[in-house]
Amino acid sequence: MILINLLPHREAKRRQRKQAFFVGLAAAAVLGLAVVGIWYAWLQKLRADQEARNQFLKAEIARLDLQIRDIATLKGEIEALKARQKAVEDLQTDRNTPVRLLDELVKQAPESVFYTSVRQNGALVTVNGLAQSNERVSELLKRLDQSSPWLERPELVEIKAVTRNMGGRDQRRLYEFSMRARIKQPAAPAAASAPAKAASAAAKSS
Repeated sequence: MILINLLPHREAKRRQRKQAFFVGLAAAAVLGLAVVGIWYAWLQKLRADQEARNQFLKAEIARLDLQIRDIATLKGEIEALKARQKAVEDLQTDRNTPVRLLDELVKQAPESVFYTSVRQNGALVTVNGLAQSNERVSELLKRLDQSSPWLERPELVEIKAVTRNMGGRDQRRLYEFSMRARIKQPAAPAAASAPAKAASAAAKSS
């Protein structure tokens, strides 16, 4: 028995191809949306991670700024402490200077040299006196220049011969002199800087 297909088979195949096309198009659209969704989610994760890193950096920067302010405050306190310490040291030095100056001048004075006046103006000292000879004055200058721990750069301002009555009819020829010298600035002792060094070490360790 022979079967004859009287249906329009070309139309049926055309519909099948059309259906297959739309199914493929829908699958491609779904796949594309899935890829876009995955890509968007990945971008959101990257953004969230970057924002978290930014927040961490901001917190660390704020913490470091606070530490820097604390260090700056500590440095200011250290400088103020150094200034007060120096003021106390200068006051102590100035208080002892006249006694030390007179003692040093007496120690360095050669025999037959007498002081008539000593004046101090800051670090400059002016000394007037009498000597038995020019050589005694030269010896005094040499001693002050080479062996004095407290005076430096002595210079002779004036020297002149005078006659002085030593009592009764005794008159002597003496030499009246005027000289200048500078007071040496004592070196700061190592122990004086110990508190400042300790405070600086504490600042670094913090």
